[in-house]
Amino acid sequence: MRKFTAVFAALAALFTVSTAQAADLGVWTGPKDNVRVAIKSCGTSTCGTVVYASPKAEADARKSGLTTLVGQQLLRDFEPTSHGNMRGKVFVPTLHVTLIGTAEFIDAHTMKAKGCVLGGLLCKSQTWRRIDTVTAKNDATASFAP
Repeated sequence: MRKFTAVFAALAALFTVSTAQAADLGVWTGPKDNVRVAIKSCGTSTCGTVVYASPKAEADARKSGLTTLVGQQLLRDFEPTSHGNMRGKVFVPTLHVTLIGTAEFIDAHTMKAKGCVLGGLLCKSQTWRRIDTVTAKNDATASFAP
């Protein structure tokens, strides 16, 4: 289940208001605030890069063979779909796979991220929220450099 949750850590950071805002869509965090992703325009699509990971998230990434989680591009090629939602590719570091993910924007600060495996047989959703800062409480080493 922990590995599948990483799908949403990747999705988590996707969108804010409209797709017309291309340059910077902000920083998003999941329910446990263990990963924060900065979402930005990447040419003709939208992408998301990890700007903060908790010590536990970093340890899980190292177990999967990554040196660090911070700096990893988890979201790629996200494009608008219908009703202001988006769809794209999500890299899940703990599984070493890239999946298709979707994001539904409830409002400017709330997003429902959904990812499925096994051809849609097993799906999970999480609610992510937009935040204004990357630095986690009690972690003076976390920072954000756009």
